[in-house]
Amino acid sequence: MIRPVAVIGAGPYGLSTAAHLRVRGIPVRVFGDPMVSWRAHMPEGMLLKSTPAASSLDCPQPGHTLADYCDAAGVRRLVTDEDIIPAETFIAYGEWFQQRLVPDLEQVRVVSVERGRPGGFELKLDSGEQFAARAVVVATGLSGFAHLPPELAGAALGGPALVTHSSLHHDLGRFAGKELLVVGAGQSALETAALAAEAGATVRVVSRGRAWSLWALSYHAQPYRFLPEGTRHQLVRRVLGPLGAWWLRERFEGRVQVTEVARVVSAEAVDGAPVLTVRTHGGRTDRLTADHVIAATGYRVDLAALDFLGPGLRTDLTATRGAPRLGPGYVSSLPGLYFTGLPAAASYGPVMRFVCGTEFASPRLAKHLAAAHGARS
Repeated sequence: MIRPVAVIGAGPYGLSTAAHLRVRGIPVRVFGDPMVSWRAHMPEGMLLKSTPAASSLDCPQPGHTLADYCDAAGVRRLVTDEDIIPAETFIAYGEWFQQRLVPDLEQVRVVSVERGRPGGFELKLDSGEQFAARAVVVATGLSGFAHLPPELAGAALGGPALVTHSSLHHDLGRFAGKELLVVGAGQSALETAALAAEAGATVRVVSRGRAWSLWALSYHAQPYRFLPEGTRHQLVRRVLGPLGAWWLRERFEGRVQVTEVARVVSAEAVDGAPVLTVRTHGGRTDRLTADHVIAATGYRVDLAALDFLGPGLRTDLTATRGAPRLGPGYVSSLPGLYFTGLPAAASYGPVMRFVCGTEFASPRLAKHLAAAHGARS
């Protein structure tokens, strides 16, 4: 019996990868809850920052773009740069893509992945099933990677959580009538602030940083992994970080206050409320108070967060600052173990943080895996 390839994750990268593997005739088992990060960890009412042209899951078969979904569902076609995509529409598109191309998706959790003998991998599911796979593709998206900077962690410890990551807030209506500080300056921070204000909160954004251009790193991802290690990690953190979408301005201005600071020094709980100590650009130290602080501080890849990978696997993986170091075709230092999406950003660039990155990643990963494992190309 031919051992399948296991794809862990059913978001854009997992589904796109599975579609490419299947068209090559490679047996695949795909595990996960379809589009769960988008459904559970993005704010209700969110709109996508990307344009329709950059929001389709890559697929080797025609007829599966976002525009194709709109036609099939009988909703307004989203095709121009001026068309704004509601998150609900994108989620429905991803689920439609899954139903058509990955219909036998298994909505169970992978509990562990260990090296098998001889070769391959042994997987255990939360259903109790154990099976052997010839290769494993990790496509778990943002899961486990929410980044809370150490300077904010002080008020997040003990008692009610006074500082929480933006990924924990799908329903911002809970902050109606409350004073809210949102730390960050990217799309996540600005849209979270706007949605919270629309839900009845009094919101102040505490912002840091500026944005860099994404163009070169979107269209030249292949040589990215040859840049110096420090440069690669800095670009992943900074490119398209503090930048809001053009359509957000009118919902934001006049409704949300903004305090620009040089840095956040610390957060602490005082009389049951969070207090931020910040350093201004003029060198002054200020203290900001609110009922709650939302840290829209992004995501950092850390292999330690992928606890389904056995300790032996994680120890043997070559990593750089917590992220797997990947070679051609998205393969890790352990043959047969692949990473795509956000965990691949340190090797292939910040385009791996966006849906459009599936166009680069999925066909290359599938081609490499097919060649390495003798499948039909």
